Amino acid sequence: QVQLVESGGGLVQAGGSLRLSCAASGRTLSTYAMGWFRHAPGKEREFVAYINWSGDTTRYADSVAGRFTISRDNAKRTAYLQMNKLKPEDTAVYYCAAKRGMPTIYSTYDYWGQGTQVTVSS
Repeated sequence: QVQLVESGGGLVQAGGSLRLSCAASGRTLSTYAMGWFRHAPGKEREFVAYINWSGDTTRYADSVAGRFTISRDNAKRTAYLQMNKLKPEDTAVYYCAAKRGMPTIYSTYDYWGQGTQVTVSS
């Protein structure tokens, strides 16, 4: 069993930055792929980014590529999402997720955090 807790969300002006953290407990994260997803009001939950267990493979949604960076520190059991040049359309609840095996853009992850709100004002 893996428990995930996100932190780092908040209110920021457009153009600003935030760094989300996803802390894991229960088991080591080192064998799990990690993903970030977001859910905005009135929209479907969408993929944001993923990273494989070793950190050498990442992928981003087109809407965030070049602005967001996913990373992980297996020793600290933590994954991160650095978000720069934020836009109002990035406003959503952001969730981290973990899965065994290969990462995926689909929501077929084994464990999910409770989410953290990110609000970008114009």
